[in-house]
Amino acid sequence: MKLKQPGIVAGVSNRHVHLSREDVEVLFGKGYTLTPIKDLGQPGQFACQETVIIVGPKGAIEKVRVLGPERKETQVEISLTDAFKLGVKPPVRDSGDLDNTPGIVIVGPKGSVIKDRGVIIAKRHIHMHTSNAEKYGVKDKQIVKVLVEKEGRRLIFDDVLIRVSEKYALEFHVDTDEANAALLKTGDLVYIIEE
Repeated sequence: MKLKQPGIVAGVSNRHVHLSREDVEVLFGKGYTLTPIKDLGQPGQFACQETVIIVGPKGAIEKVRVLGPERKETQVEISLTDAFKLGVKPPVRDSGDLDNTPGIVIVGPKGSVIKDRGVIIAKRHIHMHTSNAEKYGVKDKQIVKVLVEKEGRRLIFDDVLIRVSEKYALEFHVDTDEANAALLKTGDLVYIIEE
């Protein structure tokens, strides 16, 4: 098996919420501004001090981190394990692809919103700057395989989406369920397999 070099840093994505301006104001108050506490791997993206409760037909999950900046439409990203707990059946989707997705209730300190769509399980993907894409010989929206080798466990992720933009930094994203199966942690290296 031939691997493309160098390795790519992994970013394990826990459940989180991206909020629209309108929903920020309902959940946290009129004119409220989200409070950044930590920069994330992608330029301009940050974790916020604010958390919310997400409520589905079968249960609720508290302390779900809000990520910034605000978005045009509210989106909730969870794992399959979370979906079972909440009683929802979200599809595996690329971020922003919210057609025909289930809704959820989001509760903040000042109010709540009932969303009729917006819950997804994020499709595993690699963010790349255009210069990275050239180096690895891949294109935007291409599908690749990625090797993870940790503590005697080898796992190949198939169906990994390449996302290329001048705004991206090089990073492999998976959710907590998939990361746990591979013993993968944020900061570990993974490798694109040459076909």
